[in-house]
Amino acid sequence: MDAAELARKQKEFLFPNVSTYYQEPLIIESGSGMFVKDVEGKQYLDFFGGILTVSVGHCHPAVTEAVVAQQKKLVHVSTLYPTTPQIELAEKLYQLRPMKEPVKSFFTNSGTEANETAVTLAKVATGRGDLVTLRHSYGGRGLLATNMMGNKNYRPLQSEVAGIKHAHAPYCYRCDFGLKYPDCGVACATDIKNLIETTTTGAIAGFMAEPILGVGGFIVPPKEYFEIAVPIIRAAGGLFIADEVQTAWGRTGRWWGVQQFNVEPDILTSAKGMANGQPIGLTMAKADIANKFTGASISTFGGGPPSMAASIATLKVIEEEKLLHNAQLLGQVFRDGLNGLAEKHRGIGDVRGMGLMQAIELVKDRGTKEPDAKGALRLMEATRKRGLLIGKGGLYGNTMRIAPPMIVSRGQIDDALKIIGEALTEALPR
Repeated sequence: MDAAELARKQKEFLFPNVSTYYQEPLIIESGSGMFVKDVEGKQYLDFFGGILTVSVGHCHPAVTEAVVAQQKKLVHVSTLYPTTPQIELAEKLYQLRPMKEPVKSFFTNSGTEANETAVTLAKVATGRGDLVTLRHSYGGRGLLATNMMGNKNYRPLQSEVAGIKHAHAPYCYRCDFGLKYPDCGVACATDIKNLIETTTTGAIAGFMAEPILGVGGFIVPPKEYFEIAVPIIRAAGGLFIADEVQTAWGRTGRWWGVQQFNVEPDILTSAKGMANGQPIGLTMAKADIANKFTGASISTFGGGPPSMAASIATLKVIEEEKLLHNAQLLGQVFRDGLNGLAEKHRGIGDVRGMGLMQAIELVKDRGTKEPDAKGALRLMEATRKRGLLIGKGGLYGNTMRIAPPMIVSRGQIDDALKIIGEALTEALPR
């Protein structure tokens, strides 16, 4: 079946809200390491990794072998029965935890489930219902998750879940207060106190925030943001929930994105890159908080043996191949290259990111910062034509999200920068 026929059948048989990149959908047939091939045999250098999910490369042999071996041994028993892979992964996560205190883990199938579990836990543990989240945030596809969302593009219905308060995002390039860092005093963080005092009883369940806002366009907070925001939350009786669905597993150069900001979460969620593409979700909490969640709960597929085996193997690869160091080293090389492109192309308004999680925001004019969403679409097509896959995001659809698997080499970074430079020349006005 050729690409045109597959695209036709996708429109016929799948929901229309299953969005795809590009004017004509790119239908992937196989992948290996840093590359994927489409159904027509064209190869692409993958610098998005399934939305930061293919952390150690497509079909990494060690991960694949671990999954196949587990598939032959035991596939499913549900969380009603403990399994060796589940316990082994929980113990490994205990060792890697970003909290000083002991922790416990709960496994699900996705970031959506992980986040909803975390919010439920925070409400149960505190006995309160109000939750603070961030504008420009993304939390998944469930009813609670979409109501927590700080992005109209992913909110199909009017707000239906009460008690969710949206704080200003730490989006320095588009500051809601019209201020400049560092003279701003990090007003986006200090204003959380006013938000709590004016829109809640003054006592809240928690604050959920991504260390770097992913779908929002890789928005990186000022270094002191969480050091200011988290004490405000805790003074109001709330728990800090770090949404690490995109930022964990070495992506920023450390195991956890929150470790870049000198704070410890009370609850942490993750998914995506922790199993290199297998369905998985993690909710980790300090043990004294987790122990308050005593009601019965199961997850039919959460903690499934193949996903647990994939995650154990993925974490081992990250350690053995020293991929945290690779993310630090090559992330800086890539950032320097993007900064160089920004000097040549005035359509790049902002370059930001951390480690192998970098972004360029496209604008029509650097003075007005008017978003250039159409330019972003042209750039996507131009990079595809040249055999490079990158991502897109942001509230205005004008931010290119670029996050290759962490096995990326210096040569591949150079290749990607060359292609992006050529594509920028084609897609944007000089």
